[in-house]
Amino acid sequence: MSGAQNRDVATVFRAEAGRALATIARLTGDLGLAEDAVQEAFVVALRRWPTTGLPDNPGAWITTTARNRALDVLRREASRPAREEAAGRAAVALEATPPILHPVADDQLRLMFTCCHPALTAEARITLTLRLVCGLRVPEIARALLQGEEAVGKRLQRAKAKIRDAGIPLRVPPPELLAERIPSVLECVYLTFTEGYAATAGDELVRHELCDEAVRLARLVVELLPGEPGAEALLALLLLQDSRRSTRLDDAGEVVLLADQDRSRWDHDRIAEGLTWLDRAGTSAEAPGRTISAGAAAYLLQAALAAEHARAPGWAATDWPAIVGLYDQLLALTASPVVEVNRAVAVSFADGPDVALPLLEALSAPGAPLAGSHLLHAARADVRRRLGRTDEAVQLYRLALDCAATEPERALLRRRLAELDP
Repeated sequence: MSGAQNRDVATVFRAEAGRALATIARLTGDLGLAEDAVQEAFVVALRRWPTTGLPDNPGAWITTTARNRALDVLRREASRPAREEAAGRAAVALEATPPILHPVADDQLRLMFTCCHPALTAEARITLTLRLVCGLRVPEIARALLQGEEAVGKRLQRAKAKIRDAGIPLRVPPPELLAERIPSVLECVYLTFTEGYAATAGDELVRHELCDEAVRLARLVVELLPGEPGAEALLALLLLQDSRRSTRLDDAGEVVLLADQDRSRWDHDRIAEGLTWLDRAGTSAEAPGRTISAGAAAYLLQAALAAEHARAPGWAATDWPAIVGLYDQLLALTASPVVEVNRAVAVSFADGPDVALPLLEALSAPGAPLAGSHLLHAARADVRRRLGRTDEAVQLYRLALDCAATEPERALLRRRLAELDP
């Protein structure tokens, strides 16, 4: 198979695996069987598509092939005395399903709420959803959660075993049980978008299929939970961030920083919709008797931050003191090191790079959560560049280059180095 054909299958896998798995899980009631069947379907695709060509509806092809593989397994299981009754019933039910024209969108929402069952730990819920619903691989999940790959892999296995052994049903729970699962569901949608908007590794900085999937899932959650401020705020945040997606890279695939982006090319329809959802979320949050969670409040603040950038007619007109104030509120809620870095960068534009420098240095102490982050090193380098401390900036840009995991980010750092040290 050629490299281009491999990329075609990989693209379909990223776009369709989550939907196919969710549909097969609904049809079979067995998460492990569904996962194996979808993996086998893609193995078949790797063998056949180079000869037959990409089907007109790749998602339906994958889901139908996975259904047939799952049916084969159930038929074999039905011949074993110990499994005959249950597997036989499942096989009969699966055989009776109509042809699959496309995976059902709501199946992913159903699987997401299953993965976020309260019987699982909070970390297990998020890890399982990112893997099964959103299609992130173990290394991507580990980077998104700032954790080790081995720990993430073991957590996945334990969570799937828990769902199987406890007989957790694959369904969206009744209204009275929704509230306890909402925070995990929203966090999974948010992390999926984050990985799509700024990938943690690979040749691509932006993974468009993950951005699209996260926005779609956020819309589904808002439809399911009208008036839920956290869901509305998250949708607002994703739309406002996503409005800039097409301007984040130039025609050569190199990073274009926010200061240099052509704002006339931002998606102004998405900005308008995002601002509308932000207003709705604020109204929902202030409803009489409503107490919103810290997570919902954090999405509101992040959406407000994105709105500040969206409303500014240009980089020079950005209200940096307002942005610092929003980051202060967000940091009080989350105590996130990523928020601390972003706040320090905002301070550098509001009050000057000399004020931001000690803030960034405090975050780079040995053992600090982001001590090895290329984003932190790049921010430290940038304030020194703006202060005229070129030699120090060069050293830190080189350190950031060693840590950067995507090719577009490495190219940006090489460009910075070339500017300072030809």
